[in-house]
Amino acid sequence: MMYQASERSYYPADAVYSMRVLMFIAFLSMGYAISRPNETANTNQDLLLADANQDSEVLLQWQRTASEKAVRNYSEAQEKKWRNWNEAMFERSP
Repeated sequence: MMYQASERSYYPADAVYSMRVLMFIAFLSMGYAISRPNETANTNQDLLLADANQDSEVLLQWQRTASEKAVRNYSEAQEKKWRNWNEAMFERSP
């Protein structure tokens, strides 16, 4: 008796391939929709963004000193954190 292989019309790999294609199309369309400029944007938002981009000369003296102090404290804290991490990770065991 000869064995005859029955032909299947559906392969599991077909479903995976079609899901990949659908995901690709979905991500492509989402990327296009997100990258399009919003035509109904409020013009007041542009005015608010202009205020945030002020020159450094416009900043008050206390704002400038507070900013410098914040940056200095942040950099010191980061240096201390990474120094402690290095010591903990690469400390030689006896």
